[in-house]
Amino acid sequence: MAVKDRDRFSTATRLRLLGEQTAARVYRSQTKRQARRSRLTGRAALLALVVCSLIVALAYPIRQYVSQRAEIADLQRQQERARARVEQLRDLKARWQDDAYAEQRIRERLHYVIPGETGYVVIDPDAVKQSRTNRGADARPWYANVWDGVDKSDRSDR
Repeated sequence: MAVKDRDRFSTATRLRLLGEQTAARVYRSQTKRQARRSRLTGRAALLALVVCSLIVALAYPIRQYVSQRAEIADLQRQQERARARVEQLRDLKARWQDDAYAEQRIRERLHYVIPGETGYVVIDPDAVKQSRTNRGADARPWYANVWDGVDKSDRSDR
């Protein structure tokens, strides 16, 4: 019976069938496009937004934390150096408390002698030659001598 109905309304039936087939094709192509396009869902976008906002919110505190840890490590190194220097100074103070050490240093630095001893000062021959070469400085203007003195003191610090 269905065959007779098709035959009787053949044009209308054909058009209806063509319309249904076309609609099915369009629906299938749209679902395929949506499947391809919909990889990033709303949930994934929200999750990405939350993660990015957390990264931005935590970036500055983490940077501060790292810089403060570096500063703490630097201060600890300085503290260790200061402790070592304090120990050196305590040892030096203990040595200066000893009268024999103090007498030795005084005699060496200030050229002191005990009454009854004869003191000798040895002069370096190179130093005498240098002082003779500096005698030519009398003919130059005073500011040149001052400037040479500044240059010599700079070189002696190095």
